Amino acid sequence: MEERTKERTATRQDVITEEKLAKYFSITGEALAKAGAAIDASSPEREAQARDFLDMAQRYHDDALHFRSKGDQVNAFAALNYAHGWLDAGARIRLFRVNDSRLFTVDDG
Repeated sequence: MEERTKERTATRQDVITEEKLAKYFSITGEALAKAGAAIDASSPEREAQARDFLDMAQRYHDDALHFRSKGDQVNAFAALNYAHGWLDAGARIRLFRVNDSRLFTVDDG
């Protein structure tokens, strides 16, 4: 009976597993690094905006790590989504000069 419960839990989409968290920490960490290396420094204003977006994403990522360390997978997952949202928004308005549709909501090329 216990094995059956584990099997059902592992396949449910409404459960935030450690594997799912690990996957999204990896993706967001990769996106943070890529965005940080692709800041639009065409003007002081654009660079400041890009750094602000990157800072917000990093703070939410750090919050996610904190929640995860406390065993709070729901808030860890939520914070990761906020972190990636900041990165996607920055990429969409070209604060980050990235062309990677796997990591960001931008066109490749």
